[in-house]
Amino acid sequence: MLVKRGADIPYSEVTPKTAYLNRRRFLAAVPAAGAAFFNARASAAAKLAARKGPFSTDEKPTPFIDVASYNNFYEFGTGKDEPSKSAGRLKTSPWSIAVEGAVAKPTVFDLDAVMKMAPLEERIYRHRCVEAWSIVVPWIGFPLNALIKAAAPTAKAKFVAFQSLYDSRYMLSERAAGIAFPYVEGLRMDEAMHPLALLCFGMYGQVLPNQDGAPVRLVVPWKYGFKSIKSIVKIKFVEKEPPTTWNLANAREYGFYSNVNPTVDHPRWSQATERRLGEFGKRKTLMFNGYGDQVASLYTGMDLRKNY
Repeated sequence: MLVKRGADIPYSEVTPKTAYLNRRRFLAAVPAAGAAFFNARASAAAKLAARKGPFSTDEKPTPFIDVASYNNFYEFGTGKDEPSKSAGRLKTSPWSIAVEGAVAKPTVFDLDAVMKMAPLEERIYRHRCVEAWSIVVPWIGFPLNALIKAAAPTAKAKFVAFQSLYDSRYMLSERAAGIAFPYVEGLRMDEAMHPLALLCFGMYGQVLPNQDGAPVRLVVPWKYGFKSIKSIVKIKFVEKEPPTTWNLANAREYGFYSNVNPTVDHPRWSQATERRLGEFGKRKTLMFNGYGDQVASLYTGMDLRKNY
């Protein structure tokens, strides 16, 4: 796959305007202050071999420079351009993930052990953020269900809860970020077991840059982006619906399910259209982000306006 370098991409490819301006500021800052960005993705020099996986879209991937410089990662800044400058402080090795709760095999895995649980696949997924922008990314990982099967959940495991790393020594305070830390998310068990749900270690043929969730994150392509939790350190199997960060912050705006749904507006803006980074103009938002054929059956009989 050909990935353009920043210098090869015309500014005319970038939209929305904020992304265009962020890129210009980023490129202008490289000589003097770009070290933070390159430190944040220093580990991305390591290549990840992966076979082509199923479910990939045939849409053109968003340029790497946009995906690596326009991020939501509140632990490292609330502005879209801030994580790429600040996340270099994140130490991604050694790394471990605690698996606990209603499982027959609770344990703490190191990252290498997790990465060997299943063959790595490259899957080109659409990714839709609640702020009405979207990207297409060649993620590298394997289905989350491989780890779930290894943990051997008991009958009491109805939901899967996830927790991100939080270190107050170099991450924003809760007051500065405006949300509670550590960041937490959750899925219903059948959602977590769905083969589309990806435990992700890389993108664009490389390990994840820090600002994109290194060293391991979740990618749930039919849900809004904040469900795809970054820098995971704990996975817990629970009987009741777990708390999730943005639902705790504002339940009226951010429901537990958070499925991409163009017919249910965010209270402050429409979700009917979106802007793809790297393009001008808007496109229609697709129900379940275009993955309805695969996941709609998970929600049969549910009121998707009530269960938003």
